[in-house]
Amino acid sequence: MQTFTSAVLAAFVGYAASWYFGLIEGNFALLLFLATVVTGVYWVAERYWFLPQRQKTADAMQAQAEQRRAALTAQGITQTDNVDLSAARERILAQPWWLDWTAGLFPVILVVFLLRSFLFEPFKIPSGSMIPTLLVGDLILVNKFTYGLRLPVINTKVTEGTAPQRGDVMVFRYPPRPSLDYIKRVVGVPGDEVAYLNKRLTVNGQPVATQPLPDFFDKDAMRYSKQFEETLGPKRHRVLNDEDRPAFIPGTEDFPFKDQCRYTVEGVTCKVPAGHYFMMGDNRDNSLDSRFWGFVPDRNIVGRAFFVWMNFGDIKRIGSFD
Repeated sequence: MQTFTSAVLAAFVGYAASWYFGLIEGNFALLLFLATVVTGVYWVAERYWFLPQRQKTADAMQAQAEQRRAALTAQGITQTDNVDLSAARERILAQPWWLDWTAGLFPVILVVFLLRSFLFEPFKIPSGSMIPTLLVGDLILVNKFTYGLRLPVINTKVTEGTAPQRGDVMVFRYPPRPSLDYIKRVVGVPGDEVAYLNKRLTVNGQPVATQPLPDFFDKDAMRYSKQFEETLGPKRHRVLNDEDRPAFIPGTEDFPFKDQCRYTVEGVTCKVPAGHYFMMGDNRDNSLDSRFWGFVPDRNIVGRAFFVWMNFGDIKRIGSFD
């Protein structure tokens, strides 16, 4: 078992290292699921086979010592070495290293797996597409049950939950490459007609209310951007516009239901198909979103982002957001 366990652990380490160095495209949900299954098998084997076998060995040692003393006493030998077997018993009952690194880790891995799969999942913001709502380096929590519970790895919905609403900040699997997680704001739900023309957002023919705010200074880019407060559904949030960027949407990809979109020099107008969502970043002129690669299907939804739990560059960022 030591050799087999060494090979299993080496496989996990090799997978993680290959992922880290970019040799393969990793899947953390799958890795965590496999770790839970493997350590769970070892935990069951430890409880019902390996530990009872070690206990039998320790009990046999104890019984053998008692039989020896009884035999010596029967021969009239009353003074014998009174050996303390407790230390030897502890060594026999102790888990070997290969069980420490498997069965011993199972409870912790199981708790992480359940929390991450069905309650809350942490993410790190890698880009500035959601500035000013979310900054690069923000560590956020995503609610995994609001939109309905989903089975890990295969992402199949098992409870309905609440449908995403306009204005929600949502994490989803990037449609052109589902192994990647993206975060954007929901601006169109199934059946909506969303228009983004001349940098103004309209939903179902109604312009989304905006109020100008003082310009936003991006410390990373070292530049100012026009800032507005936008009211989308019941939620208010801030958005940025870059006056130097044209309204035209360049470099669009082919995507399902692209025939539901009309592209002009002024921007884009799309009819959101059933079971899909139209997503945009709050940093409107610096966001690769539904304007470029299309709609997000319901099966790609991961959860609703709602809380910044840490930013090591600015701890004042900690808190909830809309």
